[in-house]
Amino acid sequence: MADTTAPALPVTFRPARTRAVLLTSGVTMFVVITTVGMLLEKVGPGERASFVFTAALFLGVLVLLSRPKVVADDEGVTVVNLTRTRRLAWAEILRVNLRPGDPWVFLDLSDGTSMPVLGIQPGIAKQQAIRDARALRALADARGTGPDAG
Repeated sequence: MADTTAPALPVTFRPARTRAVLLTSGVTMFVVITTVGMLLEKVGPGERASFVFTAALFLGVLVLLSRPKVVADDEGVTVVNLTRTRRLAWAEILRVNLRPGDPWVFLDLSDGTSMPVLGIQPGIAKQQAIRDARALRALADARGTGPDAG
């Protein structure tokens, strides 16, 4: 039987392995591209700067991709996706879904919409994502109004 005990608050969910891979790759690419740009003998200062700029651009994209997380506290949930951050009260969250084949968790909201939550994604660490989704579901069930509440 799955453990559906809600974790102590505040709690942060994020794809730690994916984040580690993205940040490590980004820093490695930045160092390699910058080093190559500096070691080329027949390259002027403007071209060297373009190597550094390109490396910084790659790093920036990977840092952006590593940004997603979900922070749950007593008042609700803060969902940080790639470019947007949204604060939700517990009562706004009707259901937490992570179906087989889903790239990340989806929240069914009280306004009839569904919101992607990139902070819990089964890509590299499937079992951790399932545990995180269950924990967030337990929190939402315990603190929210839920679809069947009064």
